[in-house]
Amino acid sequence: MQKKQNKIDRRNFLKTAGAAGLGGIFASAGAKAGSNAPDVSKKSQKPGLPQVPRRKLGKTGIDIPCLSLGTMFNLVDNQIILRKTLQWGANFWDTAHNYAGGNSELGVGKYLSKNPEVRKELFLVTKASGARSVADVENRLQTSLKRMNTEYIDLYYGVHAMGDPAQLTDDLKQWAESAKKRKLIRFFGFSTHKNMARCLAAAAKLDWIDAIMPSYNFRLMQNPQMQDAIEACHKAGIGLIAMKTTGQTTIRRYRQEVETEEDKKLIEHLLQRGFTAEQANIKVVLEDKRFSSACVGMENVAILTSNAAAVLDKTKFSQADMEVFKRYAAATCSDYCAGCAHICDSALPDAPYVSDIMRYLMYYNSYGRQDRARELFARIPCTVRNKLLSMDYKLVEARCPQHLPISNLLAEAVGKLA
Repeated sequence: MQKKQNKIDRRNFLKTAGAAGLGGIFASAGAKAGSNAPDVSKKSQKPGLPQVPRRKLGKTGIDIPCLSLGTMFNLVDNQIILRKTLQWGANFWDTAHNYAGGNSELGVGKYLSKNPEVRKELFLVTKASGARSVADVENRLQTSLKRMNTEYIDLYYGVHAMGDPAQLTDDLKQWAESAKKRKLIRFFGFSTHKNMARCLAAAAKLDWIDAIMPSYNFRLMQNPQMQDAIEACHKAGIGLIAMKTTGQTTIRRYRQEVETEEDKKLIEHLLQRGFTAEQANIKVVLEDKRFSSACVGMENVAILTSNAAAVLDKTKFSQADMEVFKRYAAATCSDYCAGCAHICDSALPDAPYVSDIMRYLMYYNSYGRQDRARELFARIPCTVRNKLLSMDYKLVEARCPQHLPISNLLAEAVGKLA
C-alpha cells in the first residue's frame, strides 16, 4: 500500500515542476499574455505573446515556426487551439485527409470561413492519406481544398506514412509538377515513420522533393543510418520537420507512473535543468539545426503554452545532457519500436504489418488514442488479423534491433485493438 502511495504520476509531476523552471519567459509578456491578447492576424496590433523562433524550410526559403501544430484530432469542436497558436506565432498547421475522420480539415475550414484574412499568414500542410494512385492523390487534394476553404496548400505530402522509396514514382513527380503549375500546392513532400532512413536517403537523390516529415526523437537520433540519411537530405536542401518527437514507447502506459530507475534518473536530471520530459524532448530535437520545426500534437492551450515556453527558452543542452538521453534510450530500447519495418517484414513476409501494429499499440498505450488505434488496426486485411495469434514470432524477435517482445506485444494488440 505504501509503495502504491509513493508512486508519482509522471506527466503531472513533470508538468508542475517543469513549469516553474520556465516561468521567467513570460515575465516580459506581463499582462499582455491574458485572455484578451490580440490575434496575430490583426496587423494594426502587436502580438500579446512572445513569438516562437522561426527557421528556413530547406531550399524553399520560407520561414516557418520551429514549433508547429499537429492536428490529429477534431478541430471542428476545438477552434480555440487554432486561434492560440496564431497568438504564439505558430502559424504552421499540419493536418491530413483522414485525421479525425475528416474533422481535422473541416475544423480548419470552419476557422478560415470565419477568419478568411488569416489564410495568407498560414503555412498550411496536409496529406494524401491512403492514396494508392496518382488519381487518389488528386482526389484527396481536391477534397482537402474544399474542406479547408482554401484555394491552395502550402506543403502537400503526396505520400502519407511512406514506407517504401518505390512509392516516389515518375507519375507522382509529374503530378506534383502539375499541381504546382495549377497553383494548388506550393511545395511537395512526404511523411514517414517506418523504413525512414531508406526513404530519406532515396529522396535526397531526387530534385523534386521539397520537404519531408520523418519521426525523429532522442531515440532515433542514436541511429547512424538515420543520421546519414538526414545529412544527405540536408545537403540536398530538403526541408525537414520532425514528428513523434517525444519518443513514446509501445509498452509504456498513458499517463504512466514513475517506476524504473532509468525513469527516475532522467526525471531528476531534467528537473535540475528546469524542464518537463515533453519540453526537453522537443528541445533535444531542435538542437539539431537541420530540422526546421517540431510538429507536435497540441489539443489544449496548456500543452501549447508549455511547448511554446520550451522553444522560447534559450538554454542549450550540453554534451552531458545529451549523454543522459543516450543512456536512457539504450536502457529502454526494448520498449520502443524504431520503425525498421524491412527487418521484421523480411522475417514475416506473410504478415508485413508488425511495425504498423507496434505503432498502433503506441497510440493506444502512450498517446491515449484508443479509437484511432482501433481504426487503423481494422484496416489490416482480415486474413492477416485472424492469424496474428497463431504465428511464430521467434525469427522476428531474433532480428529486432530493439529486442522487442513482439509475440507478447502482438497478443496485447489483438486483445486491445481487435
